[in-house]
Amino acid sequence: MAGALENIKVLDLSRVLAGPYCTMILGDLGAEVIKVEAPGGSDETREWGPPFKEDVSAYYLSANRNKKAITVDLKSVEGIEIIKTLVQESDIIISNFKTGTMERFGLGYELLSELNPRLIYCTITGFGETGPSRNMPGYDFVIQAMSGLMSITGTEESGPQKSGVAIVDVLTGLYSCIGIQAALIERMQSGLGQKLDISLYDTAVSSLVNIGSNYLMAEKIPTALGNTHANIVPYQTFKTLDGEIVIAVGNDSQFKSLCKVLGKEELAEDIRFRKNSGRVKNRTELVSIIQTIFLTNPKLFWQDLCKNNNIPCGPVQNLEEVVNDPQLIARNMFITHEHPTAGTIKMIGSPLKLSRTPVQMKYHPPNPGEHNDEILTALLKQKD
Repeated sequence: MAGALENIKVLDLSRVLAGPYCTMILGDLGAEVIKVEAPGGSDETREWGPPFKEDVSAYYLSANRNKKAITVDLKSVEGIEIIKTLVQESDIIISNFKTGTMERFGLGYELLSELNPRLIYCTITGFGETGPSRNMPGYDFVIQAMSGLMSITGTEESGPQKSGVAIVDVLTGLYSCIGIQAALIERMQSGLGQKLDISLYDTAVSSLVNIGSNYLMAEKIPTALGNTHANIVPYQTFKTLDGEIVIAVGNDSQFKSLCKVLGKEELAEDIRFRKNSGRVKNRTELVSIIQTIFLTNPKLFWQDLCKNNNIPCGPVQNLEEVVNDPQLIARNMFITHEHPTAGTIKMIGSPLKLSRTPVQMKYHPPNPGEHNDEILTALLKQKD
C-alpha cells in the first residue's frame, strides 16, 4: 500500500534530532529519504550512549528509520556535484548547519532553486537566518534556557529545570514537517518550491502558548509551578497511598463531580471554590484539603472512582509501565524491526494513524553509507 507521501523525494543533510526527526516523519509517511553524512558517518547521535546494541546507539535509532544512507564529502568538488545532481530529482532538501554554511558549500537556496525550481529548501538553525543572533550555534538545552521554558519548569525549590527530553528539537522537527507539507500543497498551485527558515528559538517561544499569552496580557513574570497549572485548579499531581496520580479538572462541572467522589460536596458550593477563578486564587487552601483525602486510599481506587465519574485522571507511570500499557500495545506504539548490525531492535511507533495510506516500517535506521552502491552507482550511470 502506497504511503501518503509516496513519490516525494527528500535529501536529508541534517543530523542529531530536529532535522532527522522531521525527515523520519516524512519517511514514515512514505517519502523516499536519503540521509547524507560525511564518510564514516557524521551524525553525532551514532556515538551518544550508552545504551548501545552492537555499537548502534539507541539515540540514533530513535530518529532515523525509513531512510537510506549515503556518505558524501561536502568539502570536495565531487561531493558538491553529487548533491547538485541529487537535488535535480528531489522535492525537498533539509539541513541544519549553522547559518551560511550551505552557501559556503555552494549549496545555497538561490543556486539550488535554479537547478530545480520546484525544490522545497528547509534550513533548521538555532536562531534563524536573520537577526543579530543568526550566527550563534543552537542547542536544545541552551534554547530551553533562553526561551523562558526553563523558567516555568520545575518549582521554586528546584529552580529552573529542562524538559526530560530535547523537546525544542522535537517541536522544531514537527514545525519543519508542517511547513514542508504546506509548501508541497502550495506547490500544487504555483508549480514552484520555496525556502523555509526554521529556528529552534522561534519554536521554543511559540511553545509558551498560554503562559506567554498570560505575560503579554498582564506583564507579570510567571513563576515555575511544578506539576500545577497557572490557570486551572485542581490540575496537578496528588499523592495517594501507593503513588501519584494526575487530576485534571477542566471546568466547574468536573470540579463538582470531584467533590462528590471525595465526599466533600460542600466544597463545590463554597464561594471560594465554586468557580475556577476562585479556585486559582485560593489554590493553597483547596489543594491542602484535597491532598489529605487522596492519601487515604491507593491510586487505583481513586482512578476507578474518577473514571466512573468522568473526571480526567491518570497515574504517573514509569517507562516500564508505559511499555506494558495495553492501550499503547493495541495502538502499535512499540514496534520491532531487524537491523543488519544490531539484530532485532525495538522502537517507538508512529502516532500517525491514516486509514488509506498507513505508516509503514520499510527501512531500519541505516548504517553510515549503507546505500552508497545503490544510490551513487545509479547516479554515475545517469551521468554516463
